[in-house]
Amino acid sequence: MDVSPELVGFSLIILGILLLIGKWVRVFTPFFQNFFLPSSMIAGLIGLLLGPELAGQVGVNVFDEGGFFPQAMVDVWSELPGLLINVIFASLFLGMTFPSIKKMWEISGPQITFAHFISWGMYVVGTVLALLILTPVFGMNPAAGALLEISFVGGHGTAAGLSGTFEAVGFEEGRDLAIGLATIGVLTGVFLGMGLLNWAARKGKTEIIKKPDDISEEEKKGLIAKENQQEEPAGHQTTHSEFIETLTVHLGYIGVAITIGYLMLEGLILIEEAFWIDEIEILTHLPLFPLAMIGAVIVQLFLTNVVKHNIIDRGVINRIQGLALDLLITAAIATLALTVIGNHLFPFLIMAAGAILWNVVAFLFIAPRIMPDYWFERGIGDLGQAMGMSAAGLLLIKLADPQNESPAKDGFSYKQLLLDIFVGGGLVTAASVPLIVAFGPVPALIVAAVIMTAWLLLGLFYFGKKKA
Repeated sequence: MDVSPELVGFSLIILGILLLIGKWVRVFTPFFQNFFLPSSMIAGLIGLLLGPELAGQVGVNVFDEGGFFPQAMVDVWSELPGLLINVIFASLFLGMTFPSIKKMWEISGPQITFAHFISWGMYVVGTVLALLILTPVFGMNPAAGALLEISFVGGHGTAAGLSGTFEAVGFEEGRDLAIGLATIGVLTGVFLGMGLLNWAARKGKTEIIKKPDDISEEEKKGLIAKENQQEEPAGHQTTHSEFIETLTVHLGYIGVAITIGYLMLEGLILIEEAFWIDEIEILTHLPLFPLAMIGAVIVQLFLTNVVKHNIIDRGVINRIQGLALDLLITAAIATLALTVIGNHLFPFLIMAAGAILWNVVAFLFIAPRIMPDYWFERGIGDLGQAMGMSAAGLLLIKLADPQNESPAKDGFSYKQLLLDIFVGGGLVTAASVPLIVAFGPVPALIVAAVIMTAWLLLGLFYFGKKKA
């Protein structure tokens, strides 16, 4: 079946229906509620179950080879994450008021330090596994050493967004392994987070705590009671709709940010082609989304300092970003190639175990020594994010500190400005695979180990010394 504009539109409609089904499955399933699984993940798993990888494999093909869906529709879904990730990253900083670097550092310095330590440690653990086990024993591409940070810290969006990079360097299976690892990360992250909250409450490890079983049924189901619903949950209007819709304006500025990022990327590729030796290609394989994020910073600084009008509303941007993320996660999981994971099952399990163990050890043994105060409330958010989702980190902070009595939530928010631009989907994450392919895993390991150690020493001897 040819891919037509009608098919693309219908593919998006079916994704929306899957998300709606996932939402109602969550509403009526206590298991999913108690472990706060997002509806997008449930929708993606339903799509995977009904698609060619599961339904199709047992002979249930309603249309052709796509299970309950046309194969061409599945092909459209597989391309969506690489497009939507640009929207998500172009939305990160639009509509934000940038505080001074000094203020961000004062509030979120310990969390910035700990998050960078975890992220660079992921590269160390992953590259060591690649050098000792994954490449020599299982014959995997050495770039597999970057999958832990890409999947667990970057999450589904980053994993899916790098599919073009994986293909460009001859590591096609990296995309499915990364999305699979991100799924494992989110699932285990929620379980671990809830378990650690209960453990901390019993052992007196927290200064503020809210038991998970105190959460209302509406919160668990993800619904808002009528009396608590806001008048304008999507944000504020910044333009008169008779001239141009506010949503249209915000989509336009996201487009401008992506365009600036694209022009920057093309310029960098031209510079690389002009001055670097032919055998080394790094910027050629760099994806667009981290530069779209920089484009958003440029757009926001221009609007703040030149335009002066309050044109962009953060609430509207959040809704657009949330829609893109829901669609991305659903499409990425629904098109997951289980055969690829099955063919690399033991390496997959080894990488998943290595990442989970690293996160838990870092949280239990390093966070208390880095955070000068509220170590659990601060650290649990970074742990949640390091298991695949920023939303999971915010959820765990909310459970540990429901009234925002600690600096955990503010520190988590400010931390993103000085974290996401580098790791967790930033420039380093995007360039990690081509860098390993170009220079080899050993130099990558040395650099990652040095940077990880530097963050650790900063945390121990600067913030650790400030403990009351």
